[in-house]
Amino acid sequence: MWASAMTSDLTRRRFLATSAVGGVVGTAGCSSPVSELTEQSEWPPNVGDPAVVNNSSNSTDVVDVRGAIYIPSRAYNIYQMWQYYEPEIIERDLTYATQVNLNAIRTWVSYEAWQRDPDAHEQALDHFLQAADDRDLSVLLGLFDAVGSYPTEERLEDTDPASATGLSSPPKEVLLNRQLWDGPRRFVRWFMDNYRDDDRLLGIEAMNEPGWMASKTAFAREMFATLVEQKGRVPLTVGSTSLANNAEYEQWGNEILQFHYNFVNNQSTYRTMLQRVNHLREAVETPVWLTEWQRTRHGRGFAAEPTPSEQTPNYASLAPLIRDVGIGNFFWSLMVKPAWVQPQRKNGVINGLFHEDGAVWSREDARAIKAMSGDASFDGEERSEWPEWAEA
Repeated sequence: MWASAMTSDLTRRRFLATSAVGGVVGTAGCSSPVSELTEQSEWPPNVGDPAVVNNSSNSTDVVDVRGAIYIPSRAYNIYQMWQYYEPEIIERDLTYATQVNLNAIRTWVSYEAWQRDPDAHEQALDHFLQAADDRDLSVLLGLFDAVGSYPTEERLEDTDPASATGLSSPPKEVLLNRQLWDGPRRFVRWFMDNYRDDDRLLGIEAMNEPGWMASKTAFAREMFATLVEQKGRVPLTVGSTSLANNAEYEQWGNEILQFHYNFVNNQSTYRTMLQRVNHLREAVETPVWLTEWQRTRHGRGFAAEPTPSEQTPNYASLAPLIRDVGIGNFFWSLMVKPAWVQPQRKNGVINGLFHEDGAVWSREDARAIKAMSGDASFDGEERSEWPEWAEA
């Protein structure tokens, strides 16, 4: 039996590493090319019917996950979301998610905000999880992020649309010095002491996209090991850029395979990719979720400047394909806001479905996303305009 299990694990890793979809790389919203990332600058998850859970072998098989990335519209980084937490805004925005029948949210906590006031962060997080639960939304919650500019005091507080950007975590000086990892470990242990068995959580994500750089992978591996030391009933995962990265994460104890594919040249390519993912999902018998997606961009990759029509949201270009395959997914993002990373923002990219007042950027997008639940009706207000506060 032991030999059989070992052979099975090896087969899983080989399949992930050599999978035809292993080369699929997330290309926006969160992920960036290597050159940009090295800049110096009894557990049932509450995901709503018809979710199915099989926990008999300490694994989770959630069939129906329909989610969005969530960061408040005017939070330019995760630190700002928690340091200046506004309960009424959270409750308003999560209510918008229910209008398109979402049942899950993906977001991150903030090591930097926790350092300043652990009690305030815990109080805010408790409110967030309860607000989500009250609306039948489960939360895929990340602890650290490998993407974005390194956090500095100035960047953490920056709210200028022309310069503010998504930030990685932890700070560079901590990431590159193992002697300073005790602080992040305490953060992980605090989180697990409080939330490892929390049935409002869909999963605990050690880090988002650590696969680009060896230093970030080493840090993520150590934080994942700390999670495993205090593992509860909530599954552990890593925010993986591609399925190929999961070959390594499998060895850490990864229980949910993630991959990101934000922008794609054409629908045919995306359909083929999703079909291959389905074959992989059947082979590894592990949940496989597309945890970042956005739209088609014909003939243009991440680094290319998009045409004006490609700078704006178009979830309807991919949502039907994702719905037909039936894969768990999270689109970027629930709220209309300037692109998360600076290269995309400089190219004039804006993401999101809902404005702060409840109008949607695109009624067609709202209907396509809601259709994943089997109901494509949506007659809310449409306003395809940049918010005044975000113009620069």
